[in-house]
Amino acid sequence: MKRFEGKVAVVTGAGSGIGEAVVRRLADEGASIILAGRHADKLQRVADSLPIRHQGLVKVTDVSVRADVDALIDFAVAQGGGLDVLVNAAGVATEGSVTETAPDEWHRIFATNVDGIFHTCRAALPYLKTRRGCIVNVASVSGLGGDWGMLAYNASKGAVVNLTRAMAMDHALDGVRVNAVCPSFTLTPMTEDMQDDQDVLARFAERIPMGRPAEASEIASVVAFLASADAGFVTGINMPVDGGLSASNGQPRM
Repeated sequence: MKRFEGKVAVVTGAGSGIGEAVVRRLADEGASIILAGRHADKLQRVADSLPIRHQGLVKVTDVSVRADVDALIDFAVAQGGGLDVLVNAAGVATEGSVTETAPDEWHRIFATNVDGIFHTCRAALPYLKTRRGCIVNVASVSGLGGDWGMLAYNASKGAVVNLTRAMAMDHALDGVRVNAVCPSFTLTPMTEDMQDDQDVLARFAERIPMGRPAEASEIASVVAFLASADAGFVTGINMPVDGGLSASNGQPRM
């Protein structure tokens, strides 16, 4: 499929994990991509590995900094002549209950996971309206239900879930669709510590009906669907990509 031929996409968090997988999928389908993230070496590694005719452009960006985001969108429009797709994949996590989470850590998580999406969407929307483009946010099943000991992350992803709904309603008549994917445990650098713990893997396998974590490419394929014309009448959804996790009522496997 070449659903994104002639399209310009910005992907944040593009240097690793789900963001990297999204870059690869959109490039495979023909998109011109601007890769954004905080680490130039990671971004350049991904960009250099793309097919030659779709090699992406790199823009070092901290999405928590509004000036960085404004410069990113200006760069994307200048290079691509417009903007069709914005994928907000940048994200950070931390552990801790409300009494264990320092205020500075709370603000750090929200600055990237929530403020970052606010900044990118606010800067990109005028251009997305012109091209009747779309936004896909990377939320989480942790925004649909709670985890033990992940207060700040849960709260931030819950904010992304409802931010997605609100923007979809506000901008539907502008021709801009806004959706989110909600992955469960996915094999990315963010989850490396869990991947090395066989007990943790076994417990996740017990809770996920499909019995395994997701691959980043499996999340990227859903992002690509939501960003494509195939989802032309889909807006305001927070789609679980979770191997059936959200289908469960919490009872153990018998």
